[in-house]
Amino acid sequence: MRIKGNTSITTSLLITLSILSLILIPSSARMIVNIILDKAVFAYGQSSQMNSNSTNPLNLQDIPAKKVHVGDIDIAYKIFGKGDPIILIGGVPLVMDAWPSSILQKLSSNHTIIIFDNRGVGNTTSGTRPFSIEQFANDTNGLLSTLQIHKADVLGFSVGSLIAHELTLMHPEKVNKLMLYASDCGGKESVPPSPQAGQEILSNPQALSAVIKNPMQTAKAFLPLLFPHKYISENPSFVPKFLTMFQTLKEIDPAPTLARQLQAISNWTGTCNVLPKISNPTLVITGTDDVTIPPANSIIIAQKIPGSWLVQIKGGGHGLMYQYPDNFSRVLLTFLET
Repeated sequence: MRIKGNTSITTSLLITLSILSLILIPSSARMIVNIILDKAVFAYGQSSQMNSNSTNPLNLQDIPAKKVHVGDIDIAYKIFGKGDPIILIGGVPLVMDAWPSSILQKLSSNHTIIIFDNRGVGNTTSGTRPFSIEQFANDTNGLLSTLQIHKADVLGFSVGSLIAHELTLMHPEKVNKLMLYASDCGGKESVPPSPQAGQEILSNPQALSAVIKNPMQTAKAFLPLLFPHKYISENPSFVPKFLTMFQTLKEIDPAPTLARQLQAISNWTGTCNVLPKISNPTLVITGTDDVTIPPANSIIIAQKIPGSWLVQIKGGGHGLMYQYPDNFSRVLLTFLET
C-alpha cells in the first residue's frame, strides 16, 4: 500500500487498517504489510520533527547507569519506565544515551525500557571473548537473564538489528515482538551500501582514530552515513540541533572497539537463509533514502519473515529516528499495541 498526497487520515489509522487486513489472512499464509509514509503527510507541515516533545522532555543524563556482570564482561545499562519490557540494541557507534529521548519517553509510558552499551562501548568492558554478532546476541541474552527478564520486545538499530536477528534465532523464547530498523540479513543476498555514503570513514583505521575523540566529533564524522544530503541541505537547522544532543554525552564507542565491531560485521555470515524460521511478530522499518543500509535489504527481510510488517519512511535516511521521531514512535507503538 502506497500512501501519498494530502490526506487527513492519521498514521495510526492507516497502519491499523493494514493490521486488520493482516489478521484476516490465514496463519499459514505470508503477507507483508508494506506502508510507505510520506513525510509531507505525516510530518504535519514541519520539515523536521527532531525535539518535537518540548514539554517535560526526558533527560537520559538524569537516569543513573547501573552495571551487571554477564559472562566475561560488565555491562552498563539503564532501566526505566513501566509495563512490559523492551530492550533496545544500538548500532555503531551508538552509545545508550544517544537514543532519541522523545522516542524513549513515549515508549516508557507503557513499557519498561532497557538501554545498554554493547561490548567494549562506553562503560561496558571488552572482555576476553572475540567480537562477533553471535557473541553480541549472547551478551544481550545474558543481560536479560541477569535482570530476570524472561521475555522482552526487542528493537535493533543497524548493527543492533543484526544482533536482534541472532538473538531471536538463538533464543526465540526470550523475544516477544521483534523490530528491525535499518537492517540487512548479511551474505550474498544483501544490497551493499551506496558508494557515496562516506564509507572511507569505516574502512580506514587511521581515519577512525582521528575522528573518534569525543561524541561531537563522532557525530560529525557519521553525518553522511546517517542523513541524506538533500535532507541536510533543505533543513539547515537540523544538523546544529542534532550535534547539540551529543555535547552532553559522556560515553563514546572507542576507535579500537569500533574497529573490532566492523570486523565482526565483516565476518558475519548472515541470516538470510534462516529468517523464515522466525515466527515472532516482526516489524521491519527503514528510510527510503538510507545509503548506509539500502531499503532494498528491508524488503528482502520482510519477504523472508512470515507475516512481517514493512514500513518505509519517505525521505528517511539511516538516522530516520532523529529526522522523524514522531512518525517513528507512532509506528513502533502501533505495532506494539496491536
